[in-house]
Amino acid sequence: MPWQMRVLQGLVVLVAVAPGSLAAQTPVADPRDVGTIADIVRASYEVISGPIGAPRQWRRDSTLYALAATFTATSEKDGKTVVKQMTPESYRRANDSSFVKNGLFETQVGSRIERFGNVAQVRSISESRRTPDGPVIGRYVNYITLNWDGKRWWMTAWVWDEERPNNPIPPSWIGARDEVPGPSNRR
Repeated sequence: MPWQMRVLQGLVVLVAVAPGSLAAQTPVADPRDVGTIADIVRASYEVISGPIGAPRQWRRDSTLYALAATFTATSEKDGKTVVKQMTPESYRRANDSSFVKNGLFETQVGSRIERFGNVAQVRSISESRRTPDGPVIGRYVNYITLNWDGKRWWMTAWVWDEERPNNPIPPSWIGARDEVPGPSNRR
C-alpha cells in the first residue's frame, strides 16, 4: 500500500476517534452547572470567586467551555482601545495568582438572554469585589455566546468591556433579568 494511502487511512481513523477521545479527556460537568443558560453563567462566576487564599475551581471551570472557546477583554488605556484575546486556559493562568492573593467575588447584577434554536447570547452585567460585601472595584458588560449540543449548554465565547467614566453601564441594565422569548425555549 502506498504511503499516501496509509497517511489518509490514519487521518480518517484520527478524525473518527478524536471527538470521543477529546470528550473523554475533559472533566465531566455537573449537570446542575450546564442544564440551563442561567446555570452555566452562574457557575462561571462561582468558579472564579473566593476569598484570599482560596484556590479557584479551575477544574470545574474547564467543564463549562467548548474546545475552541475564546475570551476577548476590551478596555481603554490613554484614550486608546486595548484588546486582549485569550483561551479559557490562558485566562486561568494569567489571573489565578491575583484572584488567590487578593480575593475576588464577581457577581451578576443584570442579564438578558436571547436564544434561537440551539444558540444563545447572554448580556451579563457583573460587579467585582475583593470580599462579598466589600466596595465594588469594577463593573463589566460581558457578552457570552453559547450552544446546545442536544444534552447541555457550552460557552463558546466571552467578550467584555469594563465600565469607566466615558463608558457607563446603562442604569436600566442593572437589576434587569430578561429572557427574550424565541422559537425554542425548551431549556
